[in-house]
Amino acid sequence: MSATKAMPRNNAGIAAAIMALALRFEERLQTGDALCAQHGHTTTWLPNQAPDAVIFVENTEEVSFVVQCCADHDVPVIAYGTGTSLEGHVNAPAGGICIDLMRMNQILRVNAQDLDVVVQPGVTREELNTYLRDQGLFFPIDPGANASLGGMAATRASGTNAVRYGTMKDNVLSLEAVMADGTIIRTGARAQKSSAGYDMTRLLIGSEGTLGIITELTLRLQGIPEAIRAARCSFDSIKDACAAVMTTIQCGIPVARIELMNAVAIKAVNAYSKLDLPETPVLLLEFHGSEAGVVEQAELFQQIAEDNGGGEFTATSTLEERNAMWQARHDMYWAGLQLQPGALGLSTDVCVPISRLADCVEQARLKAEELGFLAPILGHVGDGNFHALLLVNKDDVAQFERATSFVSWLNRLAISMEGTCTGEHGIGQGKRAYLAEELGETTRFMAAIKMALDPQNILNPGKIFCA
Repeated sequence: MSATKAMPRNNAGIAAAIMALALRFEERLQTGDALCAQHGHTTTWLPNQAPDAVIFVENTEEVSFVVQCCADHDVPVIAYGTGTSLEGHVNAPAGGICIDLMRMNQILRVNAQDLDVVVQPGVTREELNTYLRDQGLFFPIDPGANASLGGMAATRASGTNAVRYGTMKDNVLSLEAVMADGTIIRTGARAQKSSAGYDMTRLLIGSEGTLGIITELTLRLQGIPEAIRAARCSFDSIKDACAAVMTTIQCGIPVARIELMNAVAIKAVNAYSKLDLPETPVLLLEFHGSEAGVVEQAELFQQIAEDNGGGEFTATSTLEERNAMWQARHDMYWAGLQLQPGALGLSTDVCVPISRLADCVEQARLKAEELGFLAPILGHVGDGNFHALLLVNKDDVAQFERATSFVSWLNRLAISMEGTCTGEHGIGQGKRAYLAEELGETTRFMAAIKMALDPQNILNPGKIFCA
């Protein structure tokens, strides 16, 4: 596919850079085929494009040294975290050097009174929340996968809590980053707000490693709520479920999570997680607040659900039951794959205004059926974002072409509804054409920023832009 077309390789420069870097990093520089392939491929459906070498760095100065060396030899450099991205973000279409950041995994400072924390990029969200638990604090962004915080910032991650707590762009106060010439910069302070010039923090958030490599983050924290209550409600149709979502948001109920799973997704979850949920569209919810407050919020939602055709409703404040429910939701990708053993999971996401959500989800379901696919659909519907997982026989060329045509169709459908081709997966390689269709001339100015900050185009080349 054109999304992974070959880019020119600088073979002489790559060889020279590897030789120079080996002198500094010795056994921490690896060139084995298996390891390089692992760092060029994640859960994406796009073909693997491996780097020529992987370097395991341990501090910011080492990242700077690698980037300077790559700049000197005109060699691509790609940052790597946990490898949970979905749109070919860590592929190396022109070869080059992969910087593995997972040894930079220190929680440097917790400022409990100010509700912030300073971490290195290799810390995962689960590690951070485990560390914070005894201080009564937590970091709310939960994309499902146990992603690294540096990767979550680079791809502007979102997830199940976004309806209440926002996305990564709302929860990063400042960054330290290595720029394309090896310069180390800091984009801000720990103050809760600033109007000091251009917002470099948010420019780097979501830039997918194409403008700089994040080496430290200062993150906003939240207090762990006094009480948490989870709920589940079944509906006869996607339309009824989405109507309940819209009413819940319009009524100002401070729901923390509100997730939709279609009938196919519920079938997968039942089989994988040994549950017996009704195989109809389901909303999963979570409420945060006081003991009395979360009960009241759940009761208000139950009334809204009943008014919109909701059926079986259950609610619980028990930790074990809540965890079991959300673990089943987070295991959805793997559960979906079990519906068709051996299949490739082609996952795509879009985001539309909530008023168009039911129509978009239903059209996606019907289109998938028309093309002959099992397609679990789930989403963070409190902000209009949903995901479709097509199960594809990777050896069936015709079926794979139908699957990629579905992705094109769905992205264009979302754009036509005044939505976006990606709510949280990012652009990477897979959605470059749709970004251009969505934003038009705006991408020309994005490209100008890229050229100004990375004139050699060595930072994660081939991502976001079609050229």
